[in-house]
Amino acid sequence: MDEGVPRGRTASLEVRSQSPHPSTPPSSDLPPNVLPLKRRGLRPVSRFPISRQTQEFRRRFFPSASIAEWNDWRWQARSRIRSLPDLSRVFALSEDERSAVESHKGSLPVGITPYYASRMDVADPSDPIRKTHIPVLGEYLRTPGEMDDPLGEDHDTAAPGLVHRYPDRVLFLTTGFCSTYCRYCTRSRMVGEAGGEYSFSLSQWQRAIDYLEAHTEVRDVLLSGGDPLTIHDEKLDWLLGRIRAIRHIEFVRLGSKVPVVLPMRVTKDLTRMLRRHRVWMSVHFTHPAELSDEVTEACDRLADAGIPLGSQTVLLQGVNDDAETMKQLMHGLLLRRVKPYYLYQCDPISGSAHFRTPVSKGLEIIAALRGHTTGYAVPTYVIDAPGGGGKIPLIPDPVVGRDGDDLLLRNFEGAVWRYPDPGGDLGSSAVVGGSAG
Repeated sequence: MDEGVPRGRTASLEVRSQSPHPSTPPSSDLPPNVLPLKRRGLRPVSRFPISRQTQEFRRRFFPSASIAEWNDWRWQARSRIRSLPDLSRVFALSEDERSAVESHKGSLPVGITPYYASRMDVADPSDPIRKTHIPVLGEYLRTPGEMDDPLGEDHDTAAPGLVHRYPDRVLFLTTGFCSTYCRYCTRSRMVGEAGGEYSFSLSQWQRAIDYLEAHTEVRDVLLSGGDPLTIHDEKLDWLLGRIRAIRHIEFVRLGSKVPVVLPMRVTKDLTRMLRRHRVWMSVHFTHPAELSDEVTEACDRLADAGIPLGSQTVLLQGVNDDAETMKQLMHGLLLRRVKPYYLYQCDPISGSAHFRTPVSKGLEIIAALRGHTTGYAVPTYVIDAPGGGGKIPLIPDPVVGRDGDDLLLRNFEGAVWRYPDPGGDLGSSAVVGGSAG
């Protein structure tokens, strides 16, 4: 956690508004994501912390922004760093970064909230989280095996924005907007391009809801995008209400990076609404540098509202691909009541070769965690199989072989131990003689 201003001492004002009844669609003339700061009938309700590192960044690069503006998520969304002049004003860009930004066209634009930029080293292009959000020319190199839709989601789309791959659960793509754009995004083909091939609207949501109502085998809905927490409260409340009204839907999850890159979005009004709909949340974390006072506050608000939190982390070369970095991140998550859930092998999205590690690196990291720290801190390492095969878990193989009726297993220290397993055949292809353990 950052040292600096005590929690709640330096703060912005949040606002409270009344949500429409879930059965009534919100007005279609409301902006899809970001509302103005001032609206009639709003009143201050609570405060939000600001860390020393972020405070210094604000004073240096956004001196005209008041504390109240800085800690208002709508101001952050409107003030994102999006262009080469924006980037050049804040970052000492390398020639590689500058050329990549100049070359960009289409989807997956540059987009970084001022808050998240404050977590980056403005002078060092090798800063881990900076590397994940400022493009380099490697992004435009397509290597064998890479695809625009590596997981085959378009093939499994059952209704607009609704991917039905697994028997009892669906992926509901709610928006193409993110407050920040990760350069390794598996949906880079569809995010951040207004008027592009992929569009998201209330009419699309309704068609997806119609599909859910008709398919009683579906019990689990994951809202993703884009980032569903960039949708303003009224629309998100309406959508969750419609999904929760479907009797066979038992489990609703949200996948989001907002608590990490736009933590002031986690207002008391939002958490009350999410609690009412009994959602779970998977939060996208990448590196220990993200674990600020602000992120701690966002996680506390969600956890205090009874919202179960899990993490999803993508293994990235030169960012988090060593055991000590991953251990620090996983320990930091547990301290914030976030259960490490998945560690993903980076998907072979087009232009991702500079981010991808060998699969053996992921197994090496899991081996360095398992047994050396609490099991709660060990995520499940998975490959999301290209072409639509789904998530396939990988663990270091502990089976050494067999010695008669004994199964031989290697523990976290590398020692071999026996387990009596008469009649078993696991490990029989590697029969070992002699003694063990």
